[in-house]
Amino acid sequence: MVVELISVGTELLLGNIVNTNAAFLAERCAALGLSCYYQTVVGDNPGRLLETIRTGLSRADLLILTGGLGPTGDDLTKETAAQAFDLPLHMDEHSLERIEAYFRERRIAMTENNRKQAMAPEGAIVVDNDNGTAPGLILEKDGKRMILLPGPPNECRPMFEKSIAPYLRELSGTVIFSRTVKICGQGESGVESRIKDLEQLENPTVAPYAKSGEVHLRVTARAADEKEAKKLIKPVVKELKNRFGSDIYTTQEDVTLEGSVAELLLANGLSVSTIESCTGGLLAGRLVNVPGVSEVFKSGYITYSNKAKRRIAGVKKSTLEKYGAVSGQTACEMAKGCAQQAKADVAISVTGIAGPDGGSAEKPVGLVYMACSVCGTVQVKEFRFQGNRAKIRESAVSAALTLMRQCILAYYSEKTFGK
Repeated sequence: MVVELISVGTELLLGNIVNTNAAFLAERCAALGLSCYYQTVVGDNPGRLLETIRTGLSRADLLILTGGLGPTGDDLTKETAAQAFDLPLHMDEHSLERIEAYFRERRIAMTENNRKQAMAPEGAIVVDNDNGTAPGLILEKDGKRMILLPGPPNECRPMFEKSIAPYLRELSGTVIFSRTVKICGQGESGVESRIKDLEQLENPTVAPYAKSGEVHLRVTARAADEKEAKKLIKPVVKELKNRFGSDIYTTQEDVTLEGSVAELLLANGLSVSTIESCTGGLLAGRLVNVPGVSEVFKSGYITYSNKAKRRIAGVKKSTLEKYGAVSGQTACEMAKGCAQQAKADVAISVTGIAGPDGGSAEKPVGLVYMACSVCGTVQVKEFRFQGNRAKIRESAVSAALTLMRQCILAYYSEKTFGK
């Protein structure tokens, strides 16, 4: 089944609102096994909207329209969709009762134009809105379908998950199941070159997605039921684990890189502290985002100035004078000093040049040094990141989490091997 997405609203065309609904719906439709070849944004103009709907119906089995279901005069999605299917509108008493109750419960006077939202095309399936006033609608005619959803994301997304996704699953007659293999410490091109043969598979499929400092491989299978889909996926995930080994930090959709690092720390009873210069606390922030990390996270230091590096981490004045604040030697002393100051088992340091100023031929913008100390064993690493200041800092944080994970794994691997 081919689906086409139409986002309605002049505010989207002008860039006043970011079109997050389209990204959400595209991803969910793909997960449901629907093929999407076109997405369109159209303003609140009935003529252009009607033309867009008719074009969409000529090349897709299903249109999903978001926005334009409100009470104002320029909210014309429902009326225009009804015109495209040549369906008259009538008052849906169930929707009217819900809208009246919505205002009554909030002790707000309901204006007459809100009655407009209760109008529905003849024969339409009305979808209740539990988070707003405008109901959704499903229109069917001559083998074609249109689904109309409210524009606000906090109304659109819950409605889709609760009512529209089950409707679409029933239509497709098949189940789509995905598992995401998340890889850190490797670039997209390197990963892609190692899975070229797997990308030729038709069911399941393997598709790479680049993230900041990570690469995600989504393995997706279509089958009659979830059990059969999982059976198809299992050998492919196993092969990916054989190829990428410990660089895979999870195959669970809801596990983040920082979450996997926190899990590693918790599993081994390791306390951790961070000491940051150019990232200014972003690394500590990523770790603190993880529920339960308070059991292992001891402290986070921001040592932006040389004076702070010396006072808090005990970096030697001679080291700063000879090698500079941005150097492997300084990063090493920062990590050691942090571990000692916080009495932490693991300490990670970051120092670099985020730009846009401060770079030189010898030490360009994007140069970052990190050091990780695990129970006294220290590893130092140099990085050269590209992009603007925000991108460099974001990349540095992802790299620091990866380095910390690698160092902990290496420490316990060597410890086990030594036994």
